[in-house]
Amino acid sequence: MLIDSHVNLHAPQFDADRQEVIDRARAAGIALMVNISDRLSTFPANRAIAEAPDIWCTVGVHPHEAKDVPDLSPRTLLDLADDPKVVGIGETGLDFHYDLSPRDIQAKVFAAHIAAAQESGLPLVVHTREADELMTQMLEEAHARAPFRMLLHCYTSGPELARRAAALGAWFSVSGIATFKAAEEVRAVIRDMPADRIIVETDCPYLAPVPHRGRRNEPAFLPAVLAGLATVRGWTPQEAEARCEDAFFALFDRIPRP
Repeated sequence: MLIDSHVNLHAPQFDADRQEVIDRARAAGIALMVNISDRLSTFPANRAIAEAPDIWCTVGVHPHEAKDVPDLSPRTLLDLADDPKVVGIGETGLDFHYDLSPRDIQAKVFAAHIAAAQESGLPLVVHTREADELMTQMLEEAHARAPFRMLLHCYTSGPELARRAAALGAWFSVSGIATFKAAEEVRAVIRDMPADRIIVETDCPYLAPVPHRGRRNEPAFLPAVLAGLATVRGWTPQEAEARCEDAFFALFDRIPRP
């Protein structure tokens, strides 16, 4: 089963042909998709897309948008997560590359998401970029207080954060970056990820994999991501698909496995 664990189908890049994109995904064999929340203001649109039986969603605020909800409470997230089609908390985290929200606000909003994941039992979908030290500290301290499941999505950070997150039981998702010629450092980290906790994503409309690089990404391109993962790990395509399927349902356990 091919599963795209991270899509942004509510993004404006799909406004002109959203249904056609979903149809192409299904035609390409994508059995399930998780539409990821990046801000509370667009959550209704996100959730509407998840009315489809093969699409699920999350609830959360991307670190770029944390400045819009500086006083976000875990309860706000938990109330929205009561919806049975919501299967995760996030995308949330720290992004010190763009710094589109103040760093202290990013950390405060991230902490609210962690608390919501701890209380709900839903997995935390984590975005991290150039924030390895604080990310490691926040994850380890929070996990010591109350364990929670986490997914480090589209992982491009360093090997030390990956190692320490893996020790906390983290899952990792691999994107089209694994197919980029200049991404050998990312591939080196992928080789050391726990084999039973790796899943795949497109992060569409961003990060189209080779041979589609430079185009708007979409879920139908997921097989190229899976092929890239299989090459990096030395797995057959069938083994990669089966491993990712098992890991996905172990993490997103609110979704019934067919």
